[in-house]
Amino acid sequence: MERTETKYDAADAIATITLNRPDKLNAWTEVMEREVRAAMTEADKDDTVRAIILTGEGRGFCAGADMSLLKDIAEQGSGGRIAQAQVKGDFEQKYSYFPALSKPVIAAINGPVVGLGLILTLYCDVRLAADSAKFSTTFARRGLIAEYGIAWMLPRIVGLPNALDLLFTARTIDAREALRIGLVNQVFPQEAFAGKVREYVHELVTLSSPRSLRVMKRQIYDALSQTLGEASQIAEAEILKSIDCEDFKEGVAHFREKRAPRFTGK
Repeated sequence: MERTETKYDAADAIATITLNRPDKLNAWTEVMEREVRAAMTEADKDDTVRAIILTGEGRGFCAGADMSLLKDIAEQGSGGRIAQAQVKGDFEQKYSYFPALSKPVIAAINGPVVGLGLILTLYCDVRLAADSAKFSTTFARRGLIAEYGIAWMLPRIVGLPNALDLLFTARTIDAREALRIGLVNQVFPQEAFAGKVREYVHELVTLSSPRSLRVMKRQIYDALSQTLGEASQIAEAEILKSIDCEDFKEGVAHFREKRAPRFTGK
């Protein structure tokens, strides 16, 4: 498909999806929404891709919803949107589909991330940030609420007290505080950020079994609605399946032979 507000690149087993409205700090639009979903689907179906990076062009990751959209909504009202809402599964919602993808999704937060942009990063599996990045929920300062499942996802990542603080105050925090509360996994210097992200993801796609990543991702998100007993029983079944797989045999072989792994994902 034609891409006007995003860029897509796939190389070395890594697909990179870049929000591409740098003059607007990559503020989110309906066009961008469609393009990102199509790109995520394309990457997930591509057998040569083992991991997906989501990042922003220029000095920002995503400044939230484009203010022109918010202006129109403020002037026109909800327009019956509530009546049209449909109930879907946890990871089939408008922005919560990232966990349903079979491959790891890594948010490379290269700069400010606000509101809806922050929500996008929460549905990524791993969040890596530049030390210049800034974070804000912003909703309370726009007269809005905890949108698109952030009330469910944010406390699971940073804990209830931190989630309430970030949502109630809508204050801006820096990368150092984001790392302290667990909002991001790692922070890298801005000048080395792109290379460090690539290094992290390259190690992921070369040293870890694609099959293991696929199964573990499903286990982790399914476990959010399972008991410990259910999760343990599923793990026992998955262990038996793993033992019969090519990647298990290769995992043992490369360790014994002291060489780099050659995983096939099978």
